[in-house]
Amino acid sequence: MSAKPNKSIFLADDDADDCMLFEDALREVSTSTELITANDGVELINLMETTVPPPPDVIFLDLNMPRKNGFECLEQIRNTKAWEAIPVVIFSTTGQEEMVRKVHAQGANYFIRKPGSFLKLKQVIKQMLDIDWTKHNWKPVAGNFYYQY
Repeated sequence: MSAKPNKSIFLADDDADDCMLFEDALREVSTSTELITANDGVELINLMETTVPPPPDVIFLDLNMPRKNGFECLEQIRNTKAWEAIPVVIFSTTGQEEMVRKVHAQGANYFIRKPGSFLKLKQVIKQMLDIDWTKHNWKPVAGNFYYQY
């Protein structure tokens, strides 16, 4: 029997290359973290309905996805009693202030603009994994919400 992973991450992103890069970076940062990917928001919600509990330690959520976008997923996660406390990190190519404000108001924990380098991606993933989400204030103040790297 294999050991239970230290952490479990869900990643919802419709870009296959971004998913592969994320997985490669995660493997270099932590070999004991389980990564489960969804290709769009509908797949993420189906995954949540069939596997939670136990909840993932954190969800990385892209905003621009087909069928059900990140805004719709975040709203559903925050309005579902069994999921409402799961940390959600928005992980998107957009950095528009209006989008950042919107997902902050919806209850996301962090907003990270997808980094342009593999090294920065590894740093961002490591920082998110290092957070003790059980002690972290899950509703961050606006000034600490948009992660700058």
